[in-house]
Amino acid sequence: MSTLGNAAAILRLFTPDRLEVSVTEISRILGVPKSSASRLLKAMMREGLLARQENSPRYKVGNLLFEVAQLYRLNSSLIEQADDVLKTICRETGHTGYISILDGTDVLVIRMHQGSHPLRVFTPLGQRAAACATANGRALLARLSDEVVRNMHGDGLAVPSANSPQSIDDLVGNLTQVRRRGWAEATDEAIPGVASIAVSVCDPKSHEAIGFCISYPAANGGGEEKSRIIALLTAGAHRIALRFDDPFFSHQLQMVPRNPAAA
Repeated sequence: MSTLGNAAAILRLFTPDRLEVSVTEISRILGVPKSSASRLLKAMMREGLLARQENSPRYKVGNLLFEVAQLYRLNSSLIEQADDVLKTICRETGHTGYISILDGTDVLVIRMHQGSHPLRVFTPLGQRAAACATANGRALLARLSDEVVRNMHGDGLAVPSANSPQSIDDLVGNLTQVRRRGWAEATDEAIPGVASIAVSVCDPKSHEAIGFCISYPAANGGGEEKSRIIALLTAGAHRIALRFDDPFFSHQLQMVPRNPAAA
């Protein structure tokens, strides 16, 4: 792997549960000598990608990534449009909402609006999950061709639940359904006991695509509530799609069905 690839691999190791890494961990995970891991970590620290507290041998995310993230948010009007739509839906339904992007075969949470219901679903920002096993992930994967999806998962699927697609053929079949109806759902998959409904939107000019979803306790997702969530999400995505000239969504939703859950 190239130096840039190793640096990217190191940055992907940071999660809400792993805020710091050491030379020993990097050496073991990347399979490189400790001397090489040490040089790479120090180089990343010099460039601002990583930082280290005084007298600590462990590294954390540097300020440069925060600065770049802020610029990314400012430059992404698609995210702002989706964020406004999702915020309104979360207020109206009381459920929690997430905006995610596709990163390889993973889906990455970049924004979250917490619901008001006593039973609330919570996934921290920066959390990763297998895209094939989440509603946001499948809403985004559905934008790709079956051939691209198969090539992406050449090593097989990461299957966290018996309710997730169990093979690449299962996944492709699921994505066909997502393309037909315009929304994806996942129940009791990446997170046990949680159900999600998701849609995706894209800016064809920048090729930026994001998914946004509403998540709620699976036991509370009755037929009427599910239909309501689907209608709100698809109507919001339709408005964004028309604004950005997104053909994937705008040609599907000339009108929101009265009972979208039955679609």
